[in-house]
Amino acid sequence: MLRDRFLSPYQHGTSAIHRLPAGVKLAVAVGFILLIVLLPRTAWPAYAVIATVLLALAIAARAGLRPMLVRLLLLEPFVLGIALLALLRPGGVTLFLSMLTKSTLCLACMILLTATTRFSDLLGVLWRMRVPALLVTTLALMHRYLFVLVEEMERMRRARRSRTFASGRAPAWRNSAQVAGQLFLRTSERAERVYLAMCARGWKA
Repeated sequence: MLRDRFLSPYQHGTSAIHRLPAGVKLAVAVGFILLIVLLPRTAWPAYAVIATVLLALAIAARAGLRPMLVRLLLLEPFVLGIALLALLRPGGVTLFLSMLTKSTLCLACMILLTATTRFSDLLGVLWRMRVPALLVTTLALMHRYLFVLVEEMERMRRARRSRTFASGRAPAWRNSAQVAGQLFLRTSERAERVYLAMCARGWKA
């Protein structure tokens, strides 16, 4: 399903890139991102070279290009929302194109990383790097409960649709708002229960 591919993008494979240690892949990804960020705004040939390298790595890893492109397109509105603010500044067109290109390349780099590396392996690398345990634990819990919350949201939407007989855009928006509010309340209650259960089992922040 599209939802599962978005939340859990890892694609099983036996390529050389899949077999590389997670720490090496994370270091290379961070290096790529730093290079992209530090490049001048008008370094278009360098952007093209980086995009070609990322595409070649994705092909070498035999990763599904279509799922990766779908994830990139789903994230692109956030990039556009930030880059559009550059149009309000002098020379905004060049800045807009540069921000859009850089952000898209950084996202593509991270999408390729998550497509060829298990999230649990990335958490293990962060743990060995002495990243604060609270942050690593928060990331692990967030990844785990994203699936739970999405399933809860789908059940609530299905229940709401089965009890709604009015058609039209206004009732649909009203139902979506009600589902969002109820989901927020249930999420807060679930987080409190999980925290109390963890504390009862000896967990300390």
